[in-house]
Amino acid sequence: MARHLITSALPYINGIKHLGNMVGSMLPADVYSRYLRQRGHDVLYICATDEHGTPAELAAKELGLPVAEFCAQAHHAQKAVYDGFHLAFDYFGRSSSSENVEITQHFARRLNENGFIEERAIRQVYSPTDGRFLPDRYVEGTCPHCGYDKARGDQCENCTRVLDPTDLIDPRSAISGSTDLEVRETKHLFLLQSKLQHEVEEWVARHEKDWPQLASSIARKWLTEGLHDRAITRDLDWGVPVPADTWPELAAEGKVFYVWFDAPIEYIGATKEWADATGGDWKSWWYEVDTDVRYTEFMAKDNVPFHTVMFPATELGVREPWKKVDFVKAFNWLTYYGGKFSTSQKRGVFTDQALEVLPADYWRYFLIANAPESDDSSFTWEHFTATVNKDLADTLGNFVNRVLSFSRKRFGDDVPAGGEPGEAEARLGEEIARLLAEYEEHMEAIQFRKAAASLRALWSAGNSYLEEKAPWLEIKTNPEGAALTLRTAMNLIHLYAVVSEPLIPSTAAAMRGAFALKDDTAVWVTADEAKSLTSVPAGTPFTVPPVLFAKLTDEDLQTYKERFGGEAA
Repeated sequence: MARHLITSALPYINGIKHLGNMVGSMLPADVYSRYLRQRGHDVLYICATDEHGTPAELAAKELGLPVAEFCAQAHHAQKAVYDGFHLAFDYFGRSSSSENVEITQHFARRLNENGFIEERAIRQVYSPTDGRFLPDRYVEGTCPHCGYDKARGDQCENCTRVLDPTDLIDPRSAISGSTDLEVRETKHLFLLQSKLQHEVEEWVARHEKDWPQLASSIARKWLTEGLHDRAITRDLDWGVPVPADTWPELAAEGKVFYVWFDAPIEYIGATKEWADATGGDWKSWWYEVDTDVRYTEFMAKDNVPFHTVMFPATELGVREPWKKVDFVKAFNWLTYYGGKFSTSQKRGVFTDQALEVLPADYWRYFLIANAPESDDSSFTWEHFTATVNKDLADTLGNFVNRVLSFSRKRFGDDVPAGGEPGEAEARLGEEIARLLAEYEEHMEAIQFRKAAASLRALWSAGNSYLEEKAPWLEIKTNPEGAALTLRTAMNLIHLYAVVSEPLIPSTAAAMRGAFALKDDTAVWVTADEAKSLTSVPAGTPFTVPPVLFAKLTDEDLQTYKERFGGEAA
């Protein structure tokens, strides 16, 4: 089977992330990883906290903590939330690790040797009020392209254009708000992306036909505008140090690499962290494996330029056979009532809060079923409540509960035998096999909304069969027929447990655990197994699990809206 390397955009170390961050990278990567593992593939899913840059320094300062201690605490806090969402990383690392320092410095040296790094004296924004040079992200102002008045000095969030701080109109310090800014001279290292333009264009041209239109169009837009040489160092205390053996003067000044230079390299660094922790072979996933490993990245659209243009430029310039991405799964925005989620303004639902409200599977299913793939999608409590009640509580949860409860009431605690399958069971088996193939096709194509719709159709097929056979009536005249119906439905429950695991792993485990099978080693369901529905034989002891999904009430809806707000600000 194929070997699959999967990464999701690194969550920044500051603060717990909102639902938009979850559905835009980590959750779909987890769903896809789980699916591939179930289909027998060798999978390595890598992620990490992105810990460098000025925001981490400032947050630590505000809390009165050393920045290293702040990042360690924040890393553990984020990891706890991701564990709560049942994200099955093979390794969740840290960009401040010694492994990332080593590999980032190696990349910088090789780029320098190959003529793609140049030391330049530049004029940079300095804030006398703050007593420091201001990194790009901490100069704010009005975007000269779209007029957005909260654009940062590296990129405008509104129009996604890359900026320099000096491009901004009416610039101000994001630290103090001071407009008393000066431009002073300092030296930095520049990655000469302009010299790599044609190589990146050729590389993108070979791959973009396989990418979603969102990813390819963003990459093409950047290339059409032309790649510019970009500073890859900053005047900060926290970051990957510039190596003194190559740039002694800059190292003596305390220069560190820019977070967007070292963060993508952390995918490799975190894999080495994994190898150091487990004894694995990290290079077998990253070095000289162009055709042996399929590499898929998951990210929201604002991260696409860095992963489709800038990081590939870095890898190409190193002139070493590092693995480059094969497929970029890019997502649009999940909005909150049509407006942006906002960490700074506490607008929307954050992942730790979500887990306080309801268990992870409610959120996992809703987010995947409404993933912002072709366009932006909007979170509303009304939509969330309706989806939970219709799909999870009524279609799946009610099916499981009424089948198992009715069977126990009428036939005891073992799966009943009943008669031989008939025409209705044959039709059901064909329908289940067809829907399962459709589900597999959408998962293979990494089309999550379509996959969720196919999974929902699988659940609905069980309800349709139950309504057609009506065992609660059938038992009055044909107990053997009712027993067959219930046995068939129980086999559907087991099938649902197996194939639903990528989206709702905790619920899948509960459904699977309802049956005391002596040797339940099923990792997936074949077409023949779907047609026959015989994996849970008669006589198998079973239990009725607790309610899988609680139906949400109007009172619940009102409570959620009062706590989180019922509309965007």
